[in-house]
Amino acid sequence: MGSSGQAQTSGAPSTPDSDPRPLADRSVALIHEWFGATGGSEQVFLQMAELVPHADRFVLWKDHDATVDGDIHESWLAKTPLRHSKALALPLMPLTWRTLTRRKYDVVLSSSHAFAHTVKIGDPERTRHLSYVHSPARYVWSPGLDQRGASAALAPMRVALQAGDKRLSRHVHGYAANSLEVRARIRRYWARDATVINPPVEVDYFAAAPPAVRDQERRYLLGVGRWIPYKNFDLMIEIAAAARLPLVIAGGGPEEDNLRRLAARVDVPVEFEVRPTTERLRELYWGASVLLYPALEDFGMIPVEAQACGTPVVGWARGGLLETVVTGETGFLLDADDPGAYVDPIRRASQLSAQAAMTNAQRFTPQVFRETMAVWLDEQASS
Repeated sequence: MGSSGQAQTSGAPSTPDSDPRPLADRSVALIHEWFGATGGSEQVFLQMAELVPHADRFVLWKDHDATVDGDIHESWLAKTPLRHSKALALPLMPLTWRTLTRRKYDVVLSSSHAFAHTVKIGDPERTRHLSYVHSPARYVWSPGLDQRGASAALAPMRVALQAGDKRLSRHVHGYAANSLEVRARIRRYWARDATVINPPVEVDYFAAAPPAVRDQERRYLLGVGRWIPYKNFDLMIEIAAAARLPLVIAGGGPEEDNLRRLAARVDVPVEFEVRPTTERLRELYWGASVLLYPALEDFGMIPVEAQACGTPVVGWARGGLLETVVTGETGFLLDADDPGAYVDPIRRASQLSAQAAMTNAQRFTPQVFRETMAVWLDEQASS
């Protein structure tokens, strides 16, 4: 749900206040893949850590520029050069999760977007293994969505990893998915069901902008995210040209040079904001008439952040946007790749109620996440 080249999207941390404390009488291991600086999955992990503060926390490795309060235990991979190459480390991840620690726990809770859900530690007879899934590894199961695994040369490895993924996760007692889209993938790939618990978004931070930011004129289209092919920033540029409206692209990534070349060929202004701070990103949301999001996302925190700022969303009628955007009220969703098809929805979206978008975003606050997660954990732990 995020990566080092993406715009920084995490706001000020939320406080638990009077949140329930699930698993208070159980020993808990909290597992996460690798801990980066700004990713959405890391924000989920931190919220889970607030919810279960007594849990021991484990990751494969932690990026050097990532800061986190409290102890976090790294695997043996952190001491090797493999920490710098997820692709090379991939075949070793299942083994690493099986040799993470000799400690015994009542509950093992994983935050997984690759193989963390295969972790198996503790007593086989009494340990409950629960997993919150951001997505089954896209480069293994859905290479059409993630070009990292799309090479035909990697097909034999994908088949082996798929078989291992299913076999090594049979011990998981309960799954939660971050969206209906991911729940459907879990059913399709693993033949398991899952409870949908949408991830937390720092809605209040984005909504509570200073008056000077809130009162600015909404004068451009906005695209936010990591500049990689499946995010379709090239399509956003073509949409802006068709709508004859200026575009701001915020984020960073390997497609930057290609996008700048494409932007130079259209006759509308295209401005690049490279790796904006969270504060700057909030300003950009408030200054946008519409957020463009023609991409298939597992969930997608960015459209929720935009709506928290009163900014409507125009994007694909696929994936997570079907859960976060109320078409006709907080934006418009369509199943089209033709830039011209977006022109009228952009015009109509800019006339929608900003308050409706802000109210809709409140469904995804950290408080809602913690309350829903607490109920699920208590139910699963007592099963």
